Amino acid sequence: MGMNNTPAGERVHIGFFGRRNAGKSSLLNAVTGQELAVVSEIGGTTTDPVYKAMELLPLGPVMLIDTPGFDDEGTLGEQRVKRTKQVLEKTDIAVLAVDAGEGMRACDEELVSLFEEREIPFVIACTKADLTDGCQTKPDPEQSRVDLRTGGWPEKPDENKIVDVMHVSAVTGAGVRELKERLAAMLPDKVERRLVADLVKPLDVVVLVVPIDSAAPKGRLILPQQQTIRDLLEAGAVPVTVRETELKEALTKLSEKPALVITDSQAFEEVAAIVPEDIPLTSFSILMARYKGFLKIAAEGVRAIDGLKNGDRVLIAEGCTHHRQCDDIGTVKIPRFLKKYTGKDIVIETSSGTGFPEDLTPYALVIHCGGCMLNEREVLRRMRFAKAQGVPVTNYGIAIAQMKGILARSVAPVAEIDSETAFTERLD
Repeated sequence: MGMNNTPAGERVHIGFFGRRNAGKSSLLNAVTGQELAVVSEIGGTTTDPVYKAMELLPLGPVMLIDTPGFDDEGTLGEQRVKRTKQVLEKTDIAVLAVDAGEGMRACDEELVSLFEEREIPFVIACTKADLTDGCQTKPDPEQSRVDLRTGGWPEKPDENKIVDVMHVSAVTGAGVRELKERLAAMLPDKVERRLVADLVKPLDVVVLVVPIDSAAPKGRLILPQQQTIRDLLEAGAVPVTVRETELKEALTKLSEKPALVITDSQAFEEVAAIVPEDIPLTSFSILMARYKGFLKIAAEGVRAIDGLKNGDRVLIAEGCTHHRQCDDIGTVKIPRFLKKYTGKDIVIETSSGTGFPEDLTPYALVIHCGGCMLNEREVLRRMRFAKAQGVPVTNYGIAIAQMKGILARSVAPVAEIDSETAFTERLD
């Protein structure tokens, strides 16, 4: 997949953090060479996180995020700081912008602590370097700040390591190229993972079942379907795409038995009844859970469905925001499946986009989407929250397969073909 078509969830997320008027937005504009963020001498100009997906050499496809000042005050300021903290949870690399003439303050040190706590690689960018003679970062414990005016960052006595500090000027462009090169060097090593290509061989026929109903997006396929087709083509396989209404006849017209059938989860029951037992069957959602690294926890968490009681609260969470259709899978179909399967009076709650709650203890179960629009760090953060709080979590495809009585069959293509790594966790 080319850089221009890289989905948001597959891009490296680079967040720009710091105090109000520290030069975050100006620095982001200088790094991109575009006026992406509004710049003003008035502190607090950036009031909400601003996201921009772009191709930035030498980094490649990235998602750049400009954040509100971390020292914002008042009721609204607290909300802005909270949103900045939410950005941290999806940040792969952080840039801490510090005004070189003022030095690091307590809120900057708090950000550094948050980066380290979350194991986010970061670099400190001394901004407005054109207005100073240089930058130094030597801590002054009494003032809880660091003097950035005389050069160099010492070894941290508690961790015996060097912290990256770079001197930049958005006005003259000094240090910007070096900063971009440093960010490129900090890119996390990408573990080669495939959505489905490692489960098939060249020229294998793979049938994709894509319902086109009132809940389907107009004029396009959803992202997991697009990604699956692309992955199969790159593997040299032969994807055949049909609706569930044509599936039975389509199977009879194939000259050879498919190596795999992949269906949209909402059609699981109907498709399972059509596809012979000797043909492997799974869903886009299950493959996405495997790809994002939480298939094992989802397969374990689904057991909680059978233990739901009257009054239990279930959270159905989506990673994206979209216009709800009349028969939406998350807000309509899965709640209907749950209540029919359990026969219990269950309280259903939903979240979407960044609205995933940190406190999951009120819930007996979380059912999450495949996470195609979220980057891996954000998906696994949500799984860690659930795991740490002892709340079972599963995903759409696993939950539907369980309720339709075909869970074992639906995970078999992964478990049998790749038994050593199919359920490998990336939570630790």
